[in-house]
Amino acid sequence: MMCTNPQSLATLLAVILLAGPALAADPTVAGPAAPKSVPTTAAATPPAPPRATPPERLHKALPAERQAAERLDPLARAAFWTREADIDPSDAEAGIRLSIALRQLARYDEADAAATKVIALHPDNLDAILEIARARISERQGFYAIQPLKQASRLAPKDWRPYSLLGVALEQSLRPAEALEAYDKALALSPENPAVLSNLAMFHAAKGERAEAEALLRRAVARPDATIQVRQNLALIIGLEGKLDEAERLIREDLPPEVATANLAYLRSVQPGAVAQGTAAPPSARPAAPEIR
Repeated sequence: MMCTNPQSLATLLAVILLAGPALAADPTVAGPAAPKSVPTTAAATPPAPPRATPPERLHKALPAERQAAERLDPLARAAFWTREADIDPSDAEAGIRLSIALRQLARYDEADAAATKVIALHPDNLDAILEIARARISERQGFYAIQPLKQASRLAPKDWRPYSLLGVALEQSLRPAEALEAYDKALALSPENPAVLSNLAMFHAAKGERAEAEALLRRAVARPDATIQVRQNLALIIGLEGKLDEAERLIREDLPPEVATANLAYLRSVQPGAVAQGTAAPPSARPAAPEIR
């Protein structure tokens, strides 16, 4: 994805109550006769209160249903996992999956809150801690992700993910030397990991070191588990270097035509001489982003 600012390169069952029939006595029938010395009047037996059937008990989805839910779009997944979390607030998987779906909908505060609820009951849940950090980094609030990521690195010192995310968080906090140390640690734990390589590449690109960024991104793209984001980051860097034909091929392979066209227009707008010709960067061009994995 593209960026007009080089400094941003581093990043529902309604419960149905069924009322039973009212069991009322015949109002024309009097009660038992009272002693003659005590005059009385016949009184109708008060109606019995209606009896409602108990609400249907809600059950969590079966494992197969949960697996199928992960193939839904983010909005439908968020609805599914919201229901699961409402049925059982202690369900860590539901809370984490809900957080992921909300983050993918760019509802970062809600994603943070969903993962935080998991932490309240499961303080050492690594995935929940990472989701809190991802939500904050996605909102470019990396400073507030540093402490959770340091906790995650203590819980899982051999896991590359906390260090890769920590590098991004430290970059956003304008602490480049520490960010570089975090990326180096992530690569030491997971050599040639495309997510880490991509994040490190964008770190160099933000410093104007495009050759280093391109080399790292080409290594990342060569990996079989490289994502669209990695390829689009490479397209950005080589496009900025004037290699528009290769950049266009990468862009059009992954993006819908209207987005690809906007991004290519951005790249053309920043080529030498484009400013003099009055070419403006299109507002629909999207920024490059870190690999938040």
